[in-house]
Amino acid sequence: MSLEVLNENKDVSDDYRARATEGTKLIRVIAAAGAKHGEEYLGRLYTEVGTRIHNEGRGKDRTPEVLRAIAAESLQAVGLGEELLDAMDSTEYDDAIRASHEEGITLVGQEVGTPIIRVGANAFFGPVITRILRGEDAGRLWDGVLLTTEFDDFFELKRTRTKRPQFD
Repeated sequence: MSLEVLNENKDVSDDYRARATEGTKLIRVIAAAGAKHGEEYLGRLYTEVGTRIHNEGRGKDRTPEVLRAIAAESLQAVGLGEELLDAMDSTEYDDAIRASHEEGITLVGQEVGTPIIRVGANAFFGPVITRILRGEDAGRLWDGVLLTTEFDDFFELKRTRTKRPQFD
């Protein structure tokens, strides 16, 4: 999912739009890695980038230097070279990013965010959780998500979020 593509025709704040545009630079690196080295790098690299942005709290400062450092460290962590950093400022992978976004959003509709999960023929937005579940609790949540995917007529569960995400 590309938040920049998702929100390009929506009324969002200039600050949010700028952050989404800056985030696209990291998505370009991930797309370049997938195109040049195989799709098996997509999840690993996405996780490395997300860990630095969310878990380490480095997403607040989206200067070009910080984004470049996040991308470089993430590439190194998965064993890929820094030549992929050139993708940050290139539009070479933008069509692929848009196509991937459209494929995902077509499965769930326009009024969602991230994450999108697809299981078999069904796809959903979510689950959105504020704390990382581990062990048996993680398995129970996943089992529940899988159960909902068995029903073509199931569409939504939702409640107001009252907690901020925790990444510990």
